Amino acid sequence: MKAIDSSATAFYDAGSEFNRLRTGIGRIEFARTKEILLGTLPKPPSVIYDIGGAYGEYAWWLTSLGYEVHLFDLSERNIEMSRLLKDEYPGLELAAAEACDARNVPRDDASCDAVLFMGPLYHITDHDERIKAIRECFRLLRKGGKLYTATLTPFSCLLHNITVYSPFGENKNTWIEDPGFLNMIERELDDGCHVNPGREVYSGIGSAHFHSAKTLTEELSEGGFMDTEVHGIMGGAWLVHDLDAVWENETSREAIMNTVRLLDGHEEILGLSGHLLGVSVKV
Repeated sequence: MKAIDSSATAFYDAGSEFNRLRTGIGRIEFARTKEILLGTLPKPPSVIYDIGGAYGEYAWWLTSLGYEVHLFDLSERNIEMSRLLKDEYPGLELAAAEACDARNVPRDDASCDAVLFMGPLYHITDHDERIKAIRECFRLLRKGGKLYTATLTPFSCLLHNITVYSPFGENKNTWIEDPGFLNMIERELDDGCHVNPGREVYSGIGSAHFHSAKTLTEELSEGGFMDTEVHGIMGGAWLVHDLDAVWENETSREAIMNTVRLLDGHEEILGLSGHLLGVSVKV
């Protein structure tokens, strides 16, 4: 297997993922993904493998609903941090929390009812290795099992940096003026390749691969999943000003989520979401 870019593993080993889904646009991502899971997962106590599940936000939540959840992540630090959520779920335990590569999960064939695959696909930059990881999910699932695949779109990096562009004042952000950054963006828009080894070009995510809805469904099909429904997880709601403050109000929060639901499924605007979620079935 080809190695994952070291900048990606260094990012997670530094604990940088912790609480990402509890602030800013992560709140929209978490809330909408949970809605889709609740509407499509098999009933508990089904077996779920959370592959690339970081420190276990989804894994612990699903455990609290009665599922048997096995958490896997490439970062040993993420697996260690999964214990930090235990106090929020008294009396509960994950079925497992293990460090492993998404392309080689230590479980038997047809041993789970659903796989959450919400990170590995954009950290595996080589096409053939991504297909290998998808086929590993196919191997693990029972017939009729569900696969949930999260990806970033080729527009996500540029759109984010447009919204935070600030050429004046103390908190400057001028990435969109940088020629190296713009060259990186042109490549992303051309073929989905986010070339940023060692995070040398841009301080955000290291080298990665970004998917349109079309390329996501094509790769999932190549890996054995013939029919995939793609959701735009954040719609345009991530553009809301002062999102953390707005989110605290129940009426405002529901208004935001309504816009996400309204835009979900409109193919021509999926790229605006930045985050996609493909829902596939093993037939």
